[in-house]
Amino acid sequence: MARVVVVGGGFAGTASAARLAKLGHDVTLLERREVLGGAVGYVERDGFRWDAGPAGIALPAVLRDLWHTTGRPLERELELVSLDPVREHRFTDGSVLAMPSGRGAQAEAVGAVFGGKQARRWLDYVQGLAEPWDLLRRAMFEEPFVPESLDAPTRALLRSRTTLRRAVRSLSDRRLAEMAVLHAQMAGHDPRHVPAWAGLHAYVEQTFGCWTIPGGMGSLADALARRLEQRGVTVHLGTTAGDLVVREGSVAGVSIGEDVMDADVVVCAVDPRGLPALAGYVARTLPALPPVVCHLGLPGEVPALPREVVLHGDPLLVLRTDGRAPDGGAAWTILGRGKVDDLVDDLARRGINVRRQVEVRVDRSPRDIVESLHGSPCGVLWAGRRTFAERLGTATPIPNVFCAGAHPAGLSGLPYVGLTAAVVAAQVGKA
Repeated sequence: MARVVVVGGGFAGTASAARLAKLGHDVTLLERREVLGGAVGYVERDGFRWDAGPAGIALPAVLRDLWHTTGRPLERELELVSLDPVREHRFTDGSVLAMPSGRGAQAEAVGAVFGGKQARRWLDYVQGLAEPWDLLRRAMFEEPFVPESLDAPTRALLRSRTTLRRAVRSLSDRRLAEMAVLHAQMAGHDPRHVPAWAGLHAYVEQTFGCWTIPGGMGSLADALARRLEQRGVTVHLGTTAGDLVVREGSVAGVSIGEDVMDADVVVCAVDPRGLPALAGYVARTLPALPPVVCHLGLPGEVPALPREVVLHGDPLLVLRTDGRAPDGGAAWTILGRGKVDDLVDDLARRGINVRRQVEVRVDRSPRDIVESLHGSPCGVLWAGRRTFAERLGTATPIPNVFCAGAHPAGLSGLPYVGLTAAVVAAQVGKA
């Protein structure tokens, strides 16, 4: 049995802690805030409630495996429902596309709006990401990344200079290209600096669908807290980890103020810049910043809209309409990228005007979000293919220190973050 200290109580940290405790280790989790969940949680005010972060997951097997591996099946605690359509896209030329998941359904939807030729191009583009997904799944997402053991196709993929912006040129219709780069843009990246394989979220969504929890994804944080209690994990909230304590070349503990918590294994589930012993290894990387966010509490009738609407252009806006509100009202969230003025005004200029109905408004700037979470939930900022080597993976140069979360995943989003926790647990192994 190893004494394991997990630094960070977001999704990556709680998932890592639950898995390692189930493997028989003595696990302690340190969280600086007074609540678990990190970016997964709720914002609440005056009877309105909104998801603070992710509003869905595109690879539900990650959650099902976490629950199955650490105890009772997911279905006994949380309900996952498939989203159909996944989202509605509105383009500057006035065209509208309600995009479902599934290859056949997407072909029909794209063909109905853009024509059969464009539908075939979209399917060809997405299918072209199947091989990168399979290679990276086996080399990084589901197994510890070992550069020396990479096969030739995976090595070639990671060395490729093809960017996401260049890859989407095959989509001659600008609207299709905008859909293809959406996930990367909303995660804070410039498609000119992102490797082409980072666009594989389009393949994941098409293949596995997009799912959510009725009432909000924030309930995932509460369910994970219960799972930690069931697994006997010791949780210290309001506790700041100062740094790793390294003796004779290996980790020996984590400093907390003037004290040291002894550890045989440490899992860094926060931005590694937050721990001086790891910061030097990622000095050449930057965090990807979250979008501007505005939560709205709206009494009375509002326009009938899908759960998620993407308004392409500059600024790029994502509207989510599935928050909880008092009877007769609505709780919306607007996310913005680009030349954002005022998100409510920007939304009105796109034809969705609720300015006079706003009763409650909560604005969250990128700085607000980063400061509240003590790091960016979007992980490392892609600045070219060298970023992959300059970030830390799940294993670190310090023996028995591991990383979990968006930074080692290389991609933001619950699926990729959750997979890093599974990889870390496999690397540590059974007690």
